[in-house]
Amino acid sequence: MSHERNWRKSSYSNDTIESACVEVSLPATARSAAHAAFMPVPVALVRDSKATGRDVLAFSIGAWRAFVESVA
Repeated sequence: MSHERNWRKSSYSNDTIESACVEVSLPATARSAAHAAFMPVPVALVRDSKATGRDVLAFSIGAWRAFVESVA
C-alpha cells in the first residue's frame, strides 16, 4: 500500500539521518485507483521516516486536520 502513495516528510525534520521524524501521505497525493478500492474512506497515513517499510497509522481526515491545527 505505501508504495502507491506519495510521502512527505514533516517540515519539523532537520533532514539528518539521525532525526526522528514522521512522513505523511494525504489522499490527494494517492497515485492509483487501486488505492480507492482498497481504502474507500479517505485517510491520512503516517509512518516513521527511518522505518518506511514498517506499519503505518491511518487517521480520518477530520482527526488529522484537528491534530495539525493543534500543533500549528
